[in-house]
Amino acid sequence: MNERVAVAGRPEGKVRSGGAQTTAAELGLRELILSGELTPGARLSEPSVADRLGISRTPIRAAMARLEDEGLLELIPSGGYAVKAFTEVEIRDSIEVRGTMEGLAARMAAERGVSATDLDAMRDCLADIDKALTRRDKGVADLSRYIELNRRFHQMLHYLPGSAVLERQIARATNLPFASPNGFLHAQADDEEAWLSLIVAQDQHWMVLAAIENREGARAEAIMREHARIAFRNMQAVLRNQHAFEQIPGARLIRRRVPR
Repeated sequence: MNERVAVAGRPEGKVRSGGAQTTAAELGLRELILSGELTPGARLSEPSVADRLGISRTPIRAAMARLEDEGLLELIPSGGYAVKAFTEVEIRDSIEVRGTMEGLAARMAAERGVSATDLDAMRDCLADIDKALTRRDKGVADLSRYIELNRRFHQMLHYLPGSAVLERQIARATNLPFASPNGFLHAQADDEEAWLSLIVAQDQHWMVLAAIENREGARAEAIMREHARIAFRNMQAVLRNQHAFEQIPGARLIRRRVPR
């Protein structure tokens, strides 16, 4: 018999773990929310979501709890969950929290020291971003490239201090609705002002890397906290542009202020 045994004597590959089911339920439910299929205020029940996703109720229950922790769902007094809406102030606060955590990561990395290998990897990432930003006739493909490289740079920054505790807290902060560094970039490929803001953001990337290398903890922290606020500026630009706004994943969750 050549089959490897996994759980309780059953052949590996024939068991789908509860963790995998919960992850599938979480991803499926998040997609329903961000795509607008579930609108703000919509009440969710375990049976209806389970039927919709084709997943049993226990993983659905765990997924709802996770999304409530992230802020996409909220508990309602009568029991269960409802899809949450977000004000501009709440999004700004989420971005500020994420920036504070990333600033702490930059300071700790500078104070603890970073290996030459890690510094070189981050330089290579930033050099690739430079190439994406200096191309002529930039478009959607270039923006997608920037978004991926920007995500990679921020992830590398999160790992630099070597603190599992801080990594978990940054992950929580980044998962707050619309707090991601790339949260409002997808709709801005045709916005010249947005490309200019990316050049400023890239300059800050290089500055924080230099501060970390030079062991300037306070400077590194201040740069990253200021850097996060570019995401809030991007949000404001998107909210002023109806076409761009409609392209943002989860746009229906945002309560825009009505001009007086």
